[in-house]
This record gives sequence, structure tokens and C-alpha cells, in this order.
Amino acid sequence: MDLGDEGYLLEITEDLIVISANKATGLFYGSQTIRQLLPASIESSSVQQGPWEIATGTIQDSPKFQHRGVMLDVARHFFTVNEVKRYIDFLAYYKMNSLHLGLSNDQGWRIEIKSWPNLATYGGSTEVGGGAGGFYTQEQYTDIVNYAAERFINIIPEIDVPGHTNAALASYAELNCDGKATDLYTGTEVGFSTLCTNKEMTYKFIDDVVRKLAALTPGPYLHMGGDETHATAKEDFLPFVERVQAIVKSHGKTMIGWEEMSQSTLIPGTIIQFWKNAEYAQNAVSQGGKVIMSPAPKVYIDMQYDSTSRLGLHWAAYIEVDDSYDWDPETYAEGIGKEDIIGVEAALWSETLETMDDIEWMTFPRLPGIAEAGWSPSKLRNWDEYKVRLANHEAFFKIMGIDFYRSKTVPWVDKP
Repeated sequence: MDLGDEGYLLEITEDLIVISANKATGLFYGSQTIRQLLPASIESSSVQQGPWEIATGTIQDSPKFQHRGVMLDVARHFFTVNEVKRYIDFLAYYKMNSLHLGLSNDQGWRIEIKSWPNLATYGGSTEVGGGAGGFYTQEQYTDIVNYAAERFINIIPEIDVPGHTNAALASYAELNCDGKATDLYTGTEVGFSTLCTNKEMTYKFIDDVVRKLAALTPGPYLHMGGDETHATAKEDFLPFVERVQAIVKSHGKTMIGWEEMSQSTLIPGTIIQFWKNAEYAQNAVSQGGKVIMSPAPKVYIDMQYDSTSRLGLHWAAYIEVDDSYDWDPETYAEGIGKEDIIGVEAALWSETLETMDDIEWMTFPRLPGIAEAGWSPSKLRNWDEYKVRLANHEAFFKIMGIDFYRSKTVPWVDKP
């Protein structure tokens, strides 16, 4: 029986439930399936009366892809440790194993680096719209990492370079080519900022940040961004990417970068995250690289459901629940097959999201379907069958206190 590291065998008889697995991860995922098979009231925070019944049978289950995650942007709007932990609980429930935390952007720097203290105290002091911002101390970040690890989720921190760096440029004048610090930024435009790629100070800065993040993050990956570098000349960007890859490798980690980084020469192991331009992802594959599939028109869950949505943007698409479910990572982009893909990742950017309820409303009910795209064989996925299962899951959303969007594409059990 080939269960791999994350698979499990669930045997349910009239008298007993047995979970078998090769690793503790599989036992954990088997327990999540039991949670989903039990009545929704099992999730209540107060004592509930049974009976607690599950149909008998046998389930052998293992994931299709090794990477199944969500990117949560805490830079444009800051979210607290407890809010991030609540999001981790959602991912664990749907057997996702990665939380990619966007820790820096033009609007805020969210992780304490003690050798560069102004990054957090000044660069983290605001957010989109001019709110108070915030940052995680190293101890708080470690708390998040440990909480996730207990639920078999890797934290992947992202420090976006050389663009999306205004918070850093405002914090330290020496990172700017003209030696002058920029002003803090609270808008939502992109592509206007860049580190000075010709200064050795820039690489000392990156090395210091990567060294500390590598020490604080037990997982194998560090994400170094690289997207929307409109203010960085291409002749500067390409050697910059090579140097950053070498820095990450020197600290024992594998680098992930957005698809634009594939324009440079990739070192073995570097992973490219596809979001828009298939040609860039194909370029990574041609260099022997692997790809995380995050196509914006399907899994950017900060996109509005439709033109009436109260939150979100729509530059990539309006993404209804059926749109986010009904796609196949293995065939989505020409020249990128299953053998090239390490997994699927949704992205939740926070330009318009200020509260945990905002996060939940944009995430649900799209998250379960995206999780299924990362776990289940393509041939077993069918929207007409899935939407019924999703509708029956409404009771779980409600008892967990999740603020979710009541999509008209789903035949909800409880009518408003």
C-alpha cells in the first residue's frame, strides 16, 4: 500500500475506527477526514449531544501534489498573531500544508530583524489607508511557525525584492541609489520601488535578513518575491536574481520566486511561482526548475466574486466559486505538465481586506475547492458533484463562525 508521507488508510467498522499511515502527517490528515465525516456540531465550542455516527467503510487517501497552500498578505494590511493562527486552522482542516506569509511590501515591513531595527519599527508603522500597521517580533513569528508545525503546515516567509520595497527604502536611506530615504507609502499602486542593485550594501542587507529568517524558519523554503520589478532595469535585475539565489542557498534554504525570476539563470532547486505569464513558467521548466501553480484568474482569492462584491479587486478576473474550482493544474498552461508542478497555491492579497471577517469572506467558500485541486486526481473532480458536497458543508462554516460568501452557483441547504 503506497501511502507516501501524507497518505492514510481509514477503516471504519461498526465498533471501531482505525487510521493507519506511514507518518504522523498521514494520521493527522486521517483525523481531519473524521472531523468532516462527523456531524457539523462536533465543531461546536460548547458541549453537544450525540449520537456521533459515521458510515462504515474504508478510505485510502493521499495527495496529488506535495505543496498545497495559500499566500496571506500581511504587509498591505497587518493581521495579528491570533488572526494568522485562525487562518492556519482553516488550512489544516482542508489538509493544506503551506502558509506563504507575505511579510514585506511597499506599505509595510512585518518581521523584526534586530540588526536592522527600523525595518519593523518605522517600515512597519503603517499600512494601506494609513492605519497603524504592526509587525511580528521574532518571538511572535516563532510562535506562528510552531503553531503551524503542530498542524503539519510549513510557514514560507516572503521578503519581496528588489521591487515592492518602499517600506525598506523608507527605513534605511543607504538602500536607495541616491542615499535618500523615501516617504512611507499607504496607497495601492505597484512597480515604482527598487532596491539599489549596484550597491554592495543591498546584498549585505539581503544576507542579514535571509540569515535571520532561515534561522527562524525550520521549513525548506524562503520566498524572495521578484514580481512587478518595473523600476529595476532588466540588465540589473538578472544578475541580482543570481546573487539572491546564492545567498538563500548559502543559508541552507531553497528559494521560491515569482515567475519573473525565471528570466535569470536559475540554480538547481529554485522554484518558480506561476501567476500570470506562462512563458516565464515555461522558461523555468526549460532550466529544470519546478513550478507552483497560482494562476491569478483562478486562485487569486482577493479577486471579486462578481461586480457586486463588497470587497476585492478584479484586474485578473471576477472569480466565482465554480471558476476557482473548475480548472486543472496539470493542463492549465501549455508546456507545464504534472511532472513540472510541485503544487497549487491560492493567493490572498490584502489591499481591500482590513479584518478577519474580510479574510474569511474572500476565502470561503473558494478554499475547499482549491484544496481539492491540490489533493484529488483530476479525473475525480467534477463541479456538479462537488457543489452538492460544498452546499452540505455550509453547516460547518456556520458552526465554526466563518463569514462566507453565499454564492448563487452553490445550492446551499439553508436558504437565507
